[in-house]
Amino acid sequence: MTDAPITPRGTAPAVLISAPASGSGKSMMTAALARLHRNAGRDVRVFKYGPDYLDPMVLETASGNPVYQLHPWMTGMDECRWRLARAAATADLVLVEGSMGLFDGDPATADLAAAAGIPVVPVIDAAGMAQTLAAVALGLDQYRDDVCLAGVIANRVGSAGHGRMLAEALPERLPLLGAVPRDDAMSIPDRHLGLVQAGELPDLDRRLDAAAELLREAGLDALPASVTLAGEPPPKPPRLLDGARIAVARDAAFAFIYRANLELLEAMGADLREFSPLADQALPACDALWLPGGYPELHARQLADNLPMLLAIRSHHAAGKPILAECGGLMACMDTLVDGDGKAHRMLGLLPGQAAMAGKLMGLGLQSLALPGGELRGHTFHHSRLEAELEPVARTRRHRGGTPGEAIYRDGALTASYYHAYFPSAPAATAALFRGTALEEIGHA
Repeated sequence: MTDAPITPRGTAPAVLISAPASGSGKSMMTAALARLHRNAGRDVRVFKYGPDYLDPMVLETASGNPVYQLHPWMTGMDECRWRLARAAATADLVLVEGSMGLFDGDPATADLAAAAGIPVVPVIDAAGMAQTLAAVALGLDQYRDDVCLAGVIANRVGSAGHGRMLAEALPERLPLLGAVPRDDAMSIPDRHLGLVQAGELPDLDRRLDAAAELLREAGLDALPASVTLAGEPPPKPPRLLDGARIAVARDAAFAFIYRANLELLEAMGADLREFSPLADQALPACDALWLPGGYPELHARQLADNLPMLLAIRSHHAAGKPILAECGGLMACMDTLVDGDGKAHRMLGLLPGQAAMAGKLMGLGLQSLALPGGELRGHTFHHSRLEAELEPVARTRRHRGGTPGEAIYRDGALTASYYHAYFPSAPAATAALFRGTALEEIGHA
């Protein structure tokens, strides 16, 4: 007998949905494929490549299953293989939605496809394009020997004749799997940080069902080829948060949370207690508080008007209890938040200064924070700027170039930054943040 974990191994139809560039329609294509096969009675597991909070919300609604991030650097390739293998062991279909263009970034979506051995299907925007689609597809197919294309999906096709023309231009070894016409069913509203949150779309299920039917009519209801996937399970994290009660802000203003982050906190022994800074009048009983990212700028007036909650969080901070504030959480910690219309709203006042919407992208990219408990990896993505009166105690480091990244601010037991952390990348460092023991260490990082 042995207590050693069994290495997950599974064989299931699997494919990675990518594109030549952002804006080609791969997000909705992946969601529609997930809903199409779910409606056919299949167990569909979907993953999202890279840092992203909004696409996974839609993909979870589409598939009916949890969605996790995969990224060779941020989550680590070992974790990617393990999650894929675990899904393939039970699922009827495994889908991975790529990020940006297939070969864009370092690492790129193609690196995951090559390392995991998953075939790629690019979604190519065929609007205004005929035989050139074949040239684009062949270029993607031949760019790297270790990346295998299983076919092509043409999106935004103008007519049945247009679809036939595209199919005839492609070689037999690279078939056109489907020609999806231009249709409102294949779009979801977006805003400055990406797709509108799934919970804000009351008709999302109807949209997904309509998109799934569109794909079925295009012949995309066939399962892809089966792939065998295997990976070593990660070691069990140390129970460094046993007995710790962590209040997690979660509502329309604070929703940017990796599912894996929550699961890690629980695996380390934490008791998670969700609450809404928008609707609730008091914090749940807690030892630490997490204010994740989201859209506080869209709900600034409601946040400012909920004075009982503002006072509760201020009291938590005054009592010396740890707070981790990420991006939108950082914005809420400032004295004021200036929304997109230029109106200033009173916020928590835990950090002197203001956050203001900038009307353009102010921060983007993979970053890490070096702590004695490990290198905490993650990313940044924001459209606001900070006018802080407090000097940062440290800065993250950009993955590309190794230059200093986002500022890390500290006041008492509060740690705040625009930086979003992927907790499983450094469990001990994460636990130290929520225990409050990492705060002095950050000052020397």
